[in-house]
Formats: sequence, structure tokens, C-alpha cells
Amino acid sequence: MMRALWTAGSGMVAQQANVDVISNNLANVNTTGFKKSRTDFQDLMYQTIRQAGAATGADTQLPTGIQIGHGVRQVATQKIYTQGNFQQTGNPLDLAIEGDGFFQITLPDGTLAYTRDGAFKKDAQGRIVTSEGYPLEPQIIIPENATELLISADGRVTAKIPGQTDPQDLGQIQIVRFINPAGLDSIGRNLLKETAASGAPVVLNPGTDGAGTLVQQYLEMSNVQVVEEMVNMIVAQRAYEINAKAITTADDMLGQVANLKR
Repeated sequence: MMRALWTAGSGMVAQQANVDVISNNLANVNTTGFKKSRTDFQDLMYQTIRQAGAATGADTQLPTGIQIGHGVRQVATQKIYTQGNFQQTGNPLDLAIEGDGFFQITLPDGTLAYTRDGAFKKDAQGRIVTSEGYPLEPQIIIPENATELLISADGRVTAKIPGQTDPQDLGQIQIVRFINPAGLDSIGRNLLKETAASGAPVVLNPGTDGAGTLVQQYLEMSNVQVVEEMVNMIVAQRAYEINAKAITTADDMLGQVANLKR
């Protein structure tokens, strides 16, 4: 009987973790470039009471055995990298990646991080930076007297300068792809870091070798679907309640056993 208490308890812990993940998805429904996460579960070890295939006679054997499971555990949280909806902003520094890929961002310690958030700004030096002030890599500096910024689908950045007939070339935006983007490490602030599971970044120009293209004056919104997440939350809540009910049922049965001696 004690097995049922611990088994149902593991179910409650797992569903609590599931609700935590769903809540984070809902909290970031308006976060630019955010990718929703999914919780994966795994059943725990089994106690074998009777082995399937054991001999019951000279020419007979058990077609099935008896195994009692010990519950469930959270085994992974996986980010789902489906494309989010695009929102037109009219801001020339807003960029969306249509397809696969990540922008490269230089952190204060000199290491690189990666993001799908293309809500870029211009700092006091004219560099294209994130909302935290971290520069885009490779760095692109916009002249102070530039009147119009143009970013092509393949990442070429040009600007119109007063007194010049042709637009001035400012540089090339590059994006990276990973063999396993789900293996990237989320560090907050819309940033991701490379891990051994993600594989090394492959640096590409937009639109080449499977890399996505850039769309200027648009932002990629979160891929969280509120209705889907609410349904998932209801299912997780009911599963939590059912596991709690299993604990109270096991407790009632133990109580009846304890009352036999009265």
C-alpha cells in the first residue's frame, strides 16, 4: 500500500513541473522571438513479481508477467523551434528571421550568445545592439548622418548618406545554425548559449545552406499558442488532482487496515 503513496506522489511532482513549464510559456506569450517549451516524462523502474515467459509446465509458459510500476519523473524540457507570427513595426532596426537561424550577440565577457529576438537598437557609438546594449556580431556601425537604413534579405546592410549618390555599404549580417537547437542553453534576456548537445554553430549568410532570410521592419513574435497552453494546463491540473486522489485513497485503505485491531 505504501507503494501507491510514493507512486502517486511522483505523479504530483511531475505535474507540478509541467505546470511550471506551461506557466513560463504563458508568461512569455508577448516576448519577441520566444520559443515555447514542452515537458517530457518517463516512467520509473518496475518491480517484477512474475516474469513473463517463465515455465509453468513441461511445454507451457506464462504469456504475460506481473510488473508494478513506481511512478513517473520529468526527464526533459524541450524547446519547440516553430516559426512565430510576424508583426510589422515600421522600425528599420527591427529584424525577423524567416526560417532557421539565430543572430550572434557579443556578451560583455567577449563570448557569443544567440537569439531570435531582432528588436535591435542603435547605441551612442552607432553600433547595432540588443535592448541590453550587447552588440550584434559582426559589428555594424551606422553613420551619424545616415538618412535611411536598408537591410536586404541576404543580410547586406547599406545606408543612404547625404551628398552620396550610391548607398554606403556598412557590412554583412550573419546568422548561425545548429545541428540540435533544442540543446541550446537558455540564459535569459532572450539569449541562448552553445552546449555540447547543440553542436558547434555554423556561421552563414542569410538565405544560404538552409539559413533563413531576414525581413526588415518586422519582428518575430512568440510561438506560444494561448489556447493550446490553457488546454495543457487544464490537463496537468486534472492529472495533479487525480494523483492527489490516489494518495487519499491509499491513505483511506491504510486507515481501514489500522482499524482492524479495534
